[in-house]
Amino acid sequence: MPQLTNPILPGFNADPSVVRVGEDYYIATSTFEWYPGVQIHHSKDLANWDLIVRPLSRKSQLDMRGDPDSCGVWAPCLTYDDNKFWLVYTDVKRKDGSFKDAHNYIVTADKIEGPWSDPYYVNSSGFDPSLFHDDDGKKWFVNMLWDHRRRPRAFAGIRLQRWDDKTGKLVGERKTIFLGSELDLVEAPHLYKRNGYYYLLTAEGGTGYEHASTLCRSKSIWGPYETHPQTHVLTSKDNIHAALQRAGHGDIVDTPDGKTYMVHLTGRPTTQSRRCVLGRECGLQEAYWKDDWLYVKNGPVPSLHVEVPGTRDEAKYWAEQKYSFEKELHKDFQWLRTPETERIFAVGDGKLTLFGRESIGSWFEQALVARRQTHFSYDAETVIDFSPEDERQFAGLTAYYCRYNFFYLTVHGTVDGKRELLILRSEASYPDGMLERPFPEPVELPQVGKVKLALSIRGPRLQYYYAVGDEKLKEIGPVYDASILSDECGGHKAHGSFTGAFVGMAASDLNGTALPAKFDYFVYRPEHSELDRYEVHTQ
Repeated sequence: MPQLTNPILPGFNADPSVVRVGEDYYIATSTFEWYPGVQIHHSKDLANWDLIVRPLSRKSQLDMRGDPDSCGVWAPCLTYDDNKFWLVYTDVKRKDGSFKDAHNYIVTADKIEGPWSDPYYVNSSGFDPSLFHDDDGKKWFVNMLWDHRRRPRAFAGIRLQRWDDKTGKLVGERKTIFLGSELDLVEAPHLYKRNGYYYLLTAEGGTGYEHASTLCRSKSIWGPYETHPQTHVLTSKDNIHAALQRAGHGDIVDTPDGKTYMVHLTGRPTTQSRRCVLGRECGLQEAYWKDDWLYVKNGPVPSLHVEVPGTRDEAKYWAEQKYSFEKELHKDFQWLRTPETERIFAVGDGKLTLFGRESIGSWFEQALVARRQTHFSYDAETVIDFSPEDERQFAGLTAYYCRYNFFYLTVHGTVDGKRELLILRSEASYPDGMLERPFPEPVELPQVGKVKLALSIRGPRLQYYYAVGDEKLKEIGPVYDASILSDECGGHKAHGSFTGAFVGMAASDLNGTALPAKFDYFVYRPEHSELDRYEVHTQ
């Protein structure tokens, strides 16, 4: 069979859940504070994946205004039963400190493209829920339990209860069925049934370099569960030289011919500081069964290469993407938190219009439309038409991770109503969220007219460019450290920053007058670099 290089979903595609329906495979991944919620990719050969839907796309399903960075939609679980798709997800409203405000919901759809139902509220006892459909027709809801009284860890085990789909409620006994291994931080449970055993696959060790997938089994769904002979069936925690690090949080699927694969979370660190700029990505491993236990082939360390039925279209992966704005926003783009899109952008007549709202670091309403960084090196470019009236209005091109980590080349207003180009940046500024000073020297602009804005990222190096009129692009500002757009610099250096780097367009009007900024197009152009060999670089 052809050999595929991991990851199968590059860039921020964390916490994968996989299901096969006939010849079709579907993977759902977390989107956190990015809207619409949950990404679902489709494939027929496990090699080529296309984003087909983000199902949580209206206010009745999801409203994340006020959700802090890396909160929002965590760890969806996608299953198929009773001739329909079931999607379980968490909307996290608080994650820092002793408390987790994490609300769990279920939506359904007859077709993967939707329409998806309004949500059933399930509970708020923990996060990373899943739904298991037993062969007797019963449905079981399983999630980790959060206990704020526990110290130093509040992860209190995996909780099981039956879900009554007729009443849309949890019913009957609740029981903690697994406390986790010594690695601790047990979460992300998935239940399966095979050859008379119930199998419970969980994630442990947090989301950093101790991450792992732990497997156990029982003859009864209520337990007791015995742990796998290896304990952790997938992990890189004991091999710092593995190409795929932070491996864990997995789910399994069988092919029509009986092979088993595991999808899993992973990261590819670069630079001496081991920063995962592309965030937590989705990998795939071949697995097999022996003595009624699942093993990852050549595991537990994940393999960089895996045999799959199909061959990936590499030309598509490396193709330049030029986005126009004729009728609707391209599916590659997302925005932050709000379901009320008409307040932050409009698409038509060949323009993307952003209505300046709150600051680029707001947790409530900001006009920022961006796509994932999916390559270690790339160029981005846009043309903006924007006429700020004072220093509180600015718009432009941003490389963005969160409110504490971004670079922002802006057409910026001045006190006396003129225009200038000014780079705003916040480099790992948690917890203060301060802009870095001094600012680079601004560039004076004509009072009217369009401006071309561009950036180039080559691994850890970011350079901005601009042009006015028919001029050629020229550099503005110094070379910046692009590696700060990473989980490791997102405000919580371990177990707290969960997304990935984005690049896109933004507009801010701190006067509250929603001054529009118009963008003609957006280009994302992947570039080859030494990092694209998918090797770990620690030099």
